[in-house]
Amino acid sequence: MSSLVDRSGMLVCVVDDDHAVRESLRLLIETQGVEVRAYESCVDFLDDPDSVRCACLVLDVRLPGGMSGLQLQQRLQEKGNEPPIVFISGHADVPMAVQAMRAGAVDFLQKPFPEQALLDRIEQALGMFGERQRSRIQQSTLQARYSQLTAREKDVLECVINGQANKQIADLLAISVKTVEQHRARVMEKMRANSLAELVQSIERLRRG
Repeated sequence: MSSLVDRSGMLVCVVDDDHAVRESLRLLIETQGVEVRAYESCVDFLDDPDSVRCACLVLDVRLPGGMSGLQLQQRLQEKGNEPPIVFISGHADVPMAVQAMRAGAVDFLQKPFPEQALLDRIEQALGMFGERQRSRIQQSTLQARYSQLTAREKDVLECVINGQANKQIADLLAISVKTVEQHRARVMEKMRANSLAELVQSIERLRRG
């Protein structure tokens, strides 16, 4: 793995029913300075409270215990807590690979695969996870700023981002232009926007979720 991704605090999880493979993967990934946990089945993974911290899931497709790798992928998606997944398989199964990739998997590696290929995919997954985390933090910050606005400030904000001038806003809301200017200034301050363009971008980002 490269050093471009800050892996501090990130957890890589491996789910494979073959003990030898599981331990080999765990030791390989640990050499990259990242925390690793290995599980024999999907149920074992789900039963571990720390699995919610998983930043990359290396997942075998065919597993015992009544839940396949694809079923675990679906379960995690339904829970809204799906880490980037790198599927591994000892069987050439094109339909499974297609299904996994369409559902958002990072890659589908056929055993035996080059160690570096797996490490590269894990690095890619950790980068994706880090970007998601940054996006969530940014979204949470914008929401917190928006929640500080009063009802009237939100009214003015809507008018501003719709391109209406202060005089138009004053007429629409039946307030003075000076009051509009005051509200507008407070909106810019609370949203930490240095320009109208920044304000519009922040609101668009907030609404995209």
